[in-house]
Amino acid sequence: MTNHTHEIIDVQQTTCCIVGGGPAGVVLGLLLARQGIPVTLLELHQDFDRDFRGDTIHPSVMEIMAQIGLADRLLELPHSKIRTLKLNSPTGDINLTDFSHLKTPYPYITILPQAKFLDFIATEAQKYPNFNLIMGANVQEIIEEDGVVRGIRYRSHGGWYEVRALLTVGADGRFSRMRQLAGFEPIKTSPPMDVMWFRLPRKSEEPNGLSGRVGNGKMIVLLDRSDFWQIGYMISKGAFAQLRTAGIDFLRKSLVELVPEFSDRSHLLEDWSDIAFLSVESSRLPQWYRPGLLLIGDAAHVMSPVGGVGINYAIQDAVVATNILSEPLKRGSWHLWDLAEVQRQREFPTRVIQWFQGLAQKRMIARALNQNQQFTVPAFLRLPILRDILARLIAFGISPVRLNS
Repeated sequence: MTNHTHEIIDVQQTTCCIVGGGPAGVVLGLLLARQGIPVTLLELHQDFDRDFRGDTIHPSVMEIMAQIGLADRLLELPHSKIRTLKLNSPTGDINLTDFSHLKTPYPYITILPQAKFLDFIATEAQKYPNFNLIMGANVQEIIEEDGVVRGIRYRSHGGWYEVRALLTVGADGRFSRMRQLAGFEPIKTSPPMDVMWFRLPRKSEEPNGLSGRVGNGKMIVLLDRSDFWQIGYMISKGAFAQLRTAGIDFLRKSLVELVPEFSDRSHLLEDWSDIAFLSVESSRLPQWYRPGLLLIGDAAHVMSPVGGVGINYAIQDAVVATNILSEPLKRGSWHLWDLAEVQRQREFPTRVIQWFQGLAQKRMIARALNQNQQFTVPAFLRLPILRDILARLIAFGISPVRLNS
């Protein structure tokens, strides 16, 4: 849309305009900037700090960080490491996966607040003079001329601004404004669950790592965050309103039934403002691009939280986009098949992991949330070879992604 009634305060020109300062957008900005490509990154908020964002960095991403010489410095930030995923159920305990057997310098999941990771990557990107980060930029319009997206208009500081670009990338997450503006309609599935996230203090003598608890039609994930537990309380799809009606005391009692050791601290859940509700969904776009515009990360494919792979797939999208688009951007012209090639390389791995997440949700989580039957761990999860396959799938996807030299 080129006809507008806004008074434009400033017009900037760049080679690549990235909308969205999440993992996909920030990493893509850094990777392109390292190659001397002018990049403008727009982020809606004034900072990266948001509650209960995905905080897991998998071996695939650590290897990418190592490729660009940042892994050691990243691990200097306060973090924890998870080497196994455990599940405690009434019929016995089981190790679902063991990452320590993976052939990688990083045989674990790194737990690092996403805001710290994004700050780290953005700070690194800002060392390049061709990288421009604009916080508080509320993108409102796509600039389209002769059927080609030529940039965006955004509101900030009480006025309208314009960024014109050879290529615009939408990396603005599950509620993507760019997806909406471009008129893309995702194919949606309906996972059988939603998640409530909250925190409780962790005692130093308590087990570390990541574990799950199942029983009495309830399923809880406990994520060790050093001095506190990050808790994911899974509920059947649409049950949140009913749970709220039952009251916060009912939630405390339900929590203690499954995690008795929390009886001395469940009172710290004082009201519903302590709880973040996530309506779980899974979707993907049939087409991730149109002339002048590419969508990546959750803007192109919303992931379920199962396996915690969303950040890692978003960053892999950014790496593949860099591999394919760097040279076209350097020479100042792209072809539509360049954008199509990004989708071609990333769509199959994305569909495979979404299929796996759907299988886990139907075969395990839906059964765990069924109050009319006792949960039993699926027999196939007790096979060592399948646990090894699961560990590799979570750590790397169906194949590792590498940054071209």
